[in-house]
Amino acid sequence: MPDNKNSLTGFSSIAVHAGHTKDPNNAHLTPIYASSTYVFDEAEQGMRRFSGEEKGYIYSRWGNPTIAEAEEKIAALESFGVMDKNGNALQLKAILHSSGMAALSTLLISNLKSGDKILTHFSLYGGSQELVEKILPPLGIEAIIVDLRDLNKAEAMMKADAKIKMLYLETPANPTIQCVDIEELTNLAKQYSLTVACDNTFATPYLQQPFKYGVDFVFHSTTKFLNGHGTAIGGVLLGKDIEKMNGHVTKVHRLLGGNSNSFDAFLLTLGMKTLEVRMERHCHNAMEVAALLESHPAISKVNYLGLHSHPDYYTAAKQMRHPGGMLSFEMKDGLEASKKFIDKLQMCLRAVSLGTCDTLLCHPASMTHFSVPKEKRALYGITDGLIRMSVGIENVQDILMDLEQALNP
Repeated sequence: MPDNKNSLTGFSSIAVHAGHTKDPNNAHLTPIYASSTYVFDEAEQGMRRFSGEEKGYIYSRWGNPTIAEAEEKIAALESFGVMDKNGNALQLKAILHSSGMAALSTLLISNLKSGDKILTHFSLYGGSQELVEKILPPLGIEAIIVDLRDLNKAEAMMKADAKIKMLYLETPANPTIQCVDIEELTNLAKQYSLTVACDNTFATPYLQQPFKYGVDFVFHSTTKFLNGHGTAIGGVLLGKDIEKMNGHVTKVHRLLGGNSNSFDAFLLTLGMKTLEVRMERHCHNAMEVAALLESHPAISKVNYLGLHSHPDYYTAAKQMRHPGGMLSFEMKDGLEASKKFIDKLQMCLRAVSLGTCDTLLCHPASMTHFSVPKEKRALYGITDGLIRMSVGIENVQDILMDLEQALNP
């Protein structure tokens, strides 16, 4: 492999090769370094490593060779083809975590303090929603939630409250598949000196690269499409301020203790090698599924960014390569119809999570967003008849047949 990742010209080449360094024993793949700690040749070496004078591993909560490869590969994917403000290839620092929520916690705690406010929008992942509304307030950090698809509302809020320090985006959003304009919102946020962070879990760097539009941080639940096989929990936080990422953010990450482990990092690295080919199939299948659902009499609404009926169709087309592998839809007869439909599925699976090779369906109101109060779910469009679907990479005809038989009386 070329030493410089920028010499590779294709996304899949980056996905396969980036982050890998030659193993001392010439292993094809970076081994699983199942070691909690690392020995020093001499006391002075240990001192140099702790002081930062010498690079090297100390303790796996702080870093691990297997974890490092996964981090560098994700950073290469998110920065592929993206330039910094000086016209140079964008440099990113990635920190792998034990879960998406751990990565999100590091992001928020390392950038916000008591008295600060975070501006975000409705229809976030249920865990993210609870974190900003239940965990942050006792720490003195308030969440302001508005419809950020309305740029006038977004700017009015930024202008009215100087305590707002961060703009947090999740696009496409979970589970309503709402899409906000990353570029326009980031431009507004920078006028008011806000830090901008974006959850890119649903889109992945293959479909969408938020750093291209000037955001400061990108966050993923790597459990989902990046891993792609449902084999490991993980999360990653990426930032373009390398000094801050290596300094304060890394310190917060280490002290919170949400580190990943070598086995999950190994599985993540394997999954990312096929990201492009998987996402192409996910998106192709999702378009076919959305077309079927939109025409079915039992369905009142389909939320898929590839349909012209979606209100955010043009925003998604502007910033995404394809509309994605996620969709949701409303059953006309509400909760009972939803349960009946889900129970009749034969090949597609009843499960939370998303982004795996197999098709997964769940009922957000009673599952992923159960802890969000019902009145807020209704405001956010998470009705009792809403079903979220992560479209897999199976033969699309088999997916369609399973849906049709489950929808029919």
